[in-house]
Amino acid sequence: MNPADLCFDTATDLAAALRRREVSAREVVSAHLDRINRVNPSVNAIVTLVAEQALAQAADADERLAAGAEVGPLHGLPVAHKDLHDTAGIRTTYGSPVFADHVPDRDHLVVERLRRAGAITLGKTNVPELGMGSHTVNPVFGPTRNPYDLSRSAGGSSGGAGAALACGMQPIADGSDTGGSLRNPASFNNVVGLRPSPGRVPSWPDKAPWGQLSVKGPMARTVRDVALTLSVLAGPDPRSPLALDAPGSVFAGPLDGDIRGLRVAWSPDLGGSVPVDAEVRDVVRGAVEVFAALGCEVEEACPDLDGADEAFLVQRAWQMELAHGPLLAEHRHRMAPDVVWNIEEGRGLTGPDLGRAQLLQAALFHRVREFFGTYDVLLLPVSQVAPFDIRLPYPTTVDGTDMETYLDWMRSAYLITMTGCPALSVPAGFTPGGLPVGVQVVGPHRGDAAVLRAGYAFEQATRVGERRPPVAVAEGAGGRS
Repeated sequence: MNPADLCFDTATDLAAALRRREVSAREVVSAHLDRINRVNPSVNAIVTLVAEQALAQAADADERLAAGAEVGPLHGLPVAHKDLHDTAGIRTTYGSPVFADHVPDRDHLVVERLRRAGAITLGKTNVPELGMGSHTVNPVFGPTRNPYDLSRSAGGSSGGAGAALACGMQPIADGSDTGGSLRNPASFNNVVGLRPSPGRVPSWPDKAPWGQLSVKGPMARTVRDVALTLSVLAGPDPRSPLALDAPGSVFAGPLDGDIRGLRVAWSPDLGGSVPVDAEVRDVVRGAVEVFAALGCEVEEACPDLDGADEAFLVQRAWQMELAHGPLLAEHRHRMAPDVVWNIEEGRGLTGPDLGRAQLLQAALFHRVREFFGTYDVLLLPVSQVAPFDIRLPYPTTVDGTDMETYLDWMRSAYLITMTGCPALSVPAGFTPGGLPVGVQVVGPHRGDAAVLRAGYAFEQATRVGERRPPVAVAEGAGGRS
C-alpha cells in the first residue's frame, strides 16, 4: 500500500491487514503522521501531537504481534482523542485558557478502551471552548477549518475529529454529543457520527454520572467503521451507574441485509418546529428518495416534540453550571461570553424549573415510544444549515429566521437528544456550492443496531462519503473528489 491508501483505507480493512501482517503498525502510524504534517496546517484539526510516543507504541505493537501475542480489534490503528477527553500524560486543554497547560494523570474511559483494544494515540483533536457550541474555535488553538472549504466551519464540538477523519489523518475518532456534537461535525465534514443511546458507552470520570444528556460515541468515514469502534467503546463498566449490560461485541457483526419493507418516517423540518435552509432540505429529500428506491415504506411524519426545546435548554444550563460554575469566581475574565451566559442561565434555575423539565421529557419519551410503534426509523436533517462562515460565532439566521443564541441553530440535533434515541449522521450529499450535508437517521429507544443497519444500506447505495475534500485530494487521497 502507498501512504495515501493507508490513510484512506477503511479502519475495518486496515485493522485486518495489520493482523495479517500485510502492513506494520509503524508503517501505518508513519503514514498518518506524515499526512498530519502536510495537511493539518491548513485545517488545524489536531492540536496536540505526540509523534515520538505514537511511533514507540507502534513498534511495540509490531513486536507483540510478531511474538504471537493476542491483539485487540483496533491493533495498530492510529487515533487522536477529543481534547475534552482526559489522556494520561498528554496535554488536555478543553479548549480553555484556564486549562491551557493541564496534563491529566488518568485516561477517560473511552481513551482507556480504545488503547486497550490496540489503538495508538497520535494526540488530541480541537474543540470549542469547554466544548460549548457546534463551531470549533477557542482562544488556545484557534479555529478548525472545513476541509471542503477552508473559509467555513468544521462544526463541533467534535469538529477537530471530523476534519481529521475527512483529511485522512486518522481512520477512527472518539467524540461526545450533548446537542449534536458527534452528528453536526460528521454532517459538516462528510463523515459518519453516531450519538449512541444513553448508557451504551459508559462515561468516567463524570461529575453527573446519572445524567443522560451528554453521551460519548464514535466517528469514522464509514458506518461499518463506526460500528467497529462502537464495539470497543460499548459495554458495562462498574464506574458508570447507567451503563447498559449488552457487550460491545454485539456491534462487531455484519451490517448487510435487505431493508425492503422498512417503515421510514421523514420530516424536512421536524414537524414544522425548526427552520431549515432550502439547500439542506433538498439534500435530505434526495436521501429519502434513496430509501424509497431501496424498497422502504416511506411516509412524511414526525413525532410530537412539544416540550423538548424547554427541557433541553433547562437541563443543558444546569449541566453547564454543574460542570463549570466553580470557574466563574476566579476565571470569568478568561471565559467566552457565551460560556459565561450559559453558566449563569444554570445558576438562575429553580427546583420547579428542573422538575418541569423532567416532566416534559417523560411525556416526550412516551410520545416517541408510541411513534416508533408505527415506524422503524426517522429521517431528518442533521443540521439546519450547511457549513457556515468560519468568522461567525454561529449562524445568525436560518431560512430567514433570526437565531437569538448560539444554541438556536442546532435545534434539529438537540431536540432529538431529548428523546433519548440513538441518532446517526450519514453523508447524504452536497449543496450546489460543494458543501457536505448529512442525513440524521433516528431509531427507537436503544435501537443503535437499527440505525447502523439503515445507515449502512443508505451508504452502500449512495457512496457519498467517498468524495474527498479538496485539501486532501491536493495531497493525494483515495476516493472521489
